[in-house]
Amino acid sequence: MIAVGLPTALQKALAVSLGLCMSLAVSPLPGLAQANLRNSFPGRRVGGGTRGECSARTLVHLVPDSSVFAPGSSGDLALVQGPTANPVSLTMTFKPKAGGPSSSQTLPASSAELTLVRQSTISAPTIWESGFDCASADAAAGADPLSFIETASPPAVSLLLSTPEAGDVQVQKALQSLRKSCGATVPAAETLAQFGLADVVTAEWPQQLPVRCPS
Repeated sequence: MIAVGLPTALQKALAVSLGLCMSLAVSPLPGLAQANLRNSFPGRRVGGGTRGECSARTLVHLVPDSSVFAPGSSGDLALVQGPTANPVSLTMTFKPKAGGPSSSQTLPASSAELTLVRQSTISAPTIWESGFDCASADAAAGADPLSFIETASPPAVSLLLSTPEAGDVQVQKALQSLRKSCGATVPAAETLAQFGLADVVTAEWPQQLPVRCPS
């Protein structure tokens, strides 16, 4: 309530200040909202489980260990597929965290490799999920009465934001450097170590990973 007896100009100034305070209380600043999301998002940058050849195959988003990442103006994103004898296609899905239409992109089946893709500018918090299309492997297995049907491959899940932090900038630079190797190979253990993921590379992995850049 504005005090009676105050000059009209002062009453108006107090009313405007009160309105701004109420607006900020209801709608927090975008930077603060994204900071809260960084602290609370339950993502996992390493997908894959423990059962079944397809479901257990390693799939990694090259993002900070929080699995929250702001790709910046370049829109560069990268993921790594682990080794397997029977590769299947992979689907990436991008959906607004607040709800709304989602988009997807399917990558063809491949052996162990690093893939770089470019997304349009992130204007609102977006959930990025990547998972192997194990249903195709299940269909083939279903024709064999001695086989068992695998469960769906647990996806890698990350949150993409528009406002970068220091850790995001380091990852952005690493991805920009990897773009120089499109069509070539990079050392598997050394490359994943840049993202704190050296322990993902086991004896089954090739020493060199092909780098594919479909976009």
